[in-house]
Amino acid sequence: MRKGPSLFNIVSVTLGFAFLYLPIVLLVIYSFNAGRNVAIWAGWSTKWYAAMIQNQQLLDAAWVTLRVGLLSATVATVLGTLAALALVRHGRFKGRTLFSGMVYAPLVMPEVITGLSLLLLFVAINFSRGFWTVTIAHITFSLCFVAVVVQSRLVTFDRSLEEAAMDLGCPPFKTFFLVTLPLILPAIVAGWMLAFTLSLDDLVIASFTTGPGATTLPMRIYSAVRLGVTPEINAVSTVLIGIVTVGVIAASLVTKRQEVERQRAERLAAAAP
Repeated sequence: MRKGPSLFNIVSVTLGFAFLYLPIVLLVIYSFNAGRNVAIWAGWSTKWYAAMIQNQQLLDAAWVTLRVGLLSATVATVLGTLAALALVRHGRFKGRTLFSGMVYAPLVMPEVITGLSLLLLFVAINFSRGFWTVTIAHITFSLCFVAVVVQSRLVTFDRSLEEAAMDLGCPPFKTFFLVTLPLILPAIVAGWMLAFTLSLDDLVIASFTTGPGATTLPMRIYSAVRLGVTPEINAVSTVLIGIVTVGVIAASLVTKRQEVERQRAERLAAAAP
């Protein structure tokens, strides 16, 4: 019997990865194109990165995107973690079905519907659209993703560790911060990174809820692309790819370190008399 992947599997995986990542590689390469025409290679140059740095509109949009992403990801992580705790730890409380449905609805709701409904809400309550409306909108649709990630960790959480701490006299509130929170921290960090990435990438919902002075970077890029793709846009996209890649690697390292520390603590606890 033949062992290992077949030729068909190797070719399928190779074509799949090429389909996913080859366009990104080409975008990065053409961001160093010396010519203005993105379809014709004219040599290596970094002048478009210099032009990007001197483009004040892009810098302002990037600053707005960064502030919205950091704030919305942080708030969504806190609320999503609390929602996951409520769903996992409090059993069949009254209104659980409605609560879980409201938490997970943005997962299956089309972005156009979410953006339009939030727009109608802000108009109905006469709330001026701008930075805060975009932030609230991003919190709304990214909260559910954090809740899913944290809930999946809480479902497999060993409650005996908390019970042991409370048996030794540790109050419930202190037990949560000293025992539970460190163990679920990798899931919380992963949820934060997911929420930040979703906020960084969002175009549709931000387009509905934005206002004067709150143009995000995806909106700025989209408006520029409609007039034609330039190497400057490729340079901006390359920087975004770099930021997301560094964030994913950092989150993976933090998660791996937390897992190693947890396993070491478990071994020490098992070896203790």
